[in-house]
Amino acid sequence: MELAQVRLLVADFRTSYRFYRDVLGLKPQFEAEDGPYVKFLCDSGSAGIALQERADMAEVIGELGAEPGGYRSLVVLRVEDVDAYCAEITGRGAVLVHGPGPMTDRMKVAHLKDPEGNLLELQEWLLLRSSSVD
Repeated sequence: MELAQVRLLVADFRTSYRFYRDVLGLKPQFEAEDGPYVKFLCDSGSAGIALQERADMAEVIGELGAEPGGYRSLVVLRVEDVDAYCAEITGRGAVLVHGPGPMTDRMKVAHLKDPEGNLLELQEWLLLRSSSVD
């Protein structure tokens, strides 16, 4: 089994598309600003984040027609330097809801929401801190 993608169902496809492409800087497999579907690729790995119009998927699974409330997902993206990446994306309009700051001694994170209310976590993996005996 292989993870192909995480697909987010969105009501405002165009706004979400622009957020993932223009603000986060992800690359679409193909230009599809008007939807109903697109997959974004990260710099490494084969899995990606896809967007699909909620109304389009509701034609297949009717119960998806209702708008969900609250956070619906948490998408995690690993970045080399969370501080630099956060500075870059806030300059393009992203609004952080937390961080960047330490999550554990191994990870520094920041959180933001996409236009549909999905929560995104940006992770920078830190080197394990070695303890020295003096």
